[in-house]
Amino acid sequence: MSAAYDVVIGLEVHAQLLTRTKMFCGCSTVFGAPPNTQTCPVCQGMPGTLPVINRRAVEFGIKTSLAIDCTVNKDNRFARKHYYYPDMPKNYQISQYEEPLAEHGHLDIEVDGAARRIGIERLHLEEDVGKLIHEGSLETAQSSQVDFNRAGVPLMEIVSKPDIRTSEEAGAYLRGLRAIVVYLGVCDGNMEEGSLRCDANISLKRAGAAELGTKVEVKNMNSFRNVQHALEYEIKRQGRALDAGERIVQETRLWDPDKGQTVSMRSKEFAHDYRYFPEPDLPPLNVEARWIEAVRATLPELPAAKRQRFTKVYVLNAHDADVATQSQGVADYFEEAAKKSSNPKAIANWVLNEVLRVVPLDDEKAITLFPIKPANLKGLVTLIEDGTISGKIAKDVFEKMYRSGEDARTIVLREGLTQVADAGALGAVVDGVLAEHAKVALDYKAGKKAALGFLVGQVMKATAGKASPGVVNSLLAEKLSKL
Repeated sequence: MSAAYDVVIGLEVHAQLLTRTKMFCGCSTVFGAPPNTQTCPVCQGMPGTLPVINRRAVEFGIKTSLAIDCTVNKDNRFARKHYYYPDMPKNYQISQYEEPLAEHGHLDIEVDGAARRIGIERLHLEEDVGKLIHEGSLETAQSSQVDFNRAGVPLMEIVSKPDIRTSEEAGAYLRGLRAIVVYLGVCDGNMEEGSLRCDANISLKRAGAAELGTKVEVKNMNSFRNVQHALEYEIKRQGRALDAGERIVQETRLWDPDKGQTVSMRSKEFAHDYRYFPEPDLPPLNVEARWIEAVRATLPELPAAKRQRFTKVYVLNAHDADVATQSQGVADYFEEAAKKSSNPKAIANWVLNEVLRVVPLDDEKAITLFPIKPANLKGLVTLIEDGTISGKIAKDVFEKMYRSGEDARTIVLREGLTQVADAGALGAVVDGVLAEHAKVALDYKAGKKAALGFLVGQVMKATAGKASPGVVNSLLAEKLSKL
């Protein structure tokens, strides 16, 4: 793409709220029920039925609004958004338009050490639609089935301002927003199950120009990686088109992760296409100040505050604190292990490098099922700290802990993995290595410092990793000085 263009991105994030019942009726919202078993005349839009606002969903919306510094509107109203789609049982969606729940917030992000503030235009509530299941791909399916279980589930839409400039910033914004809704307990953040979904509006304009380019909406992105890849593809596609003198069409495109490209879905609708008007079956919603303050009192420690505390209390660097707090489950796991540890930095290294190697960061359930409990991870680090085992042996013990759920000390004692620190016992091994690799020893004497690392490795190999690296280094240094 030519450097002559500025990228302008805005994200629309839809979060399913963790209420027990739907937005306007009493049907269950539990995920995974048999198709079309969680419906009723209200969410099916049958004649003569009346919706009732789910108070809990409104509270969740208020809580999220406060967390992203939005102004909660005292007076807001639901509207009918009309459009036809097979998974829309009423042929309209109850949403909010001119009078949303909240407006004018922001979310601070950091990419490559640079801080950015992304404005948030609005947060509004609506009901979700059903789900179409195609027989094969969308383009070749001979038929489709519809499951209305999801229709009517409370949905919170958070619309950013067009302040995002790169795919990396979009990923950081989405991760930050996901962390907030998970910490608040208003959404489980599971993108694969569709409880957190993201649509992106992206356009390119001449560098420095005030007038924005024609925007394209991209849908069907169910992971952070897909969002970034879809935006990167679309930036290149639009850039090539503009370089060739082509006109960008305002449209909705789908991301195809298998082909790694976006494909055109339909021309983009405008607000007037939806024929919005106030929902006649619902009164205006009055959000009193005392209700807002009551919700504010329930706010937990949010990711930004937790990051600051982790850097101060546990002396983590900014990167480690950021990764450790992206998931509430991972943050809680780390803190439980680090609370009384003499080396919280070592705990962080094990969590970020080993635990997250097998636990997906965006799966809050996975960390609760992880077989190595925080206390046992702390016990493993303690064995390294007190010299009982080496770091190399610890990696092997970690794998055994993961498979068995046992604590580190039990495994080390049973399998005789205790580190050898006896200089007398190790002296003979060191002599043998020096005799076998006499040329390497002479290379070290000649100034090749890397040779020492090789010799240490040979001693560790000869002792099956049980030798104390500190003792081995001391013995080698002593014996090499006498050559």
